[in-house]
Amino acid sequence: QVQLVESGGGLVQAGGSLRLSCAASERTFSNYVMGWFRQAPGKEREFVAAITWGGGSTFYADSVKARFTISRENAKNTLYLQMTSLKPEDTAVYYCAAGDSRGFYYSSSYYYRGAYDYWGQGTQVTVSI
Repeated sequence: QVQLVESGGGLVQAGGSLRLSCAASERTFSNYVMGWFRQAPGKEREFVAAITWGGGSTFYADSVKARFTISRENAKNTLYLQMTSLKPEDTAVYYCAAGDSRGFYYSSSYYYRGAYDYWGQGTQVTVSI
């Protein structure tokens, strides 16, 4: 069982930056694909970004490309999401997710919520005008 704890959320003005962190309990953290999803009020949870077990490949939703950067430090069992040029439409609860690397044979899997096995409780990000 992997436990994930997000941190770093908060209130920021449009155009500002935030860095989210996700600490994982699992010693085999490096075996997992890691992802970030978000859910705005009244909307479905949507994919934001994902990173392969070794960090060699990353995937982004079109809405955040060139503004957000996902990264990981396997030695620290930690996942990050650096968010820049934030917009009010980025306001949401952001969730960290982990999935067994063996379940990601197709590249489309990285974007699919159902491919991830473990989820954190989420951290609120609010972007004001």
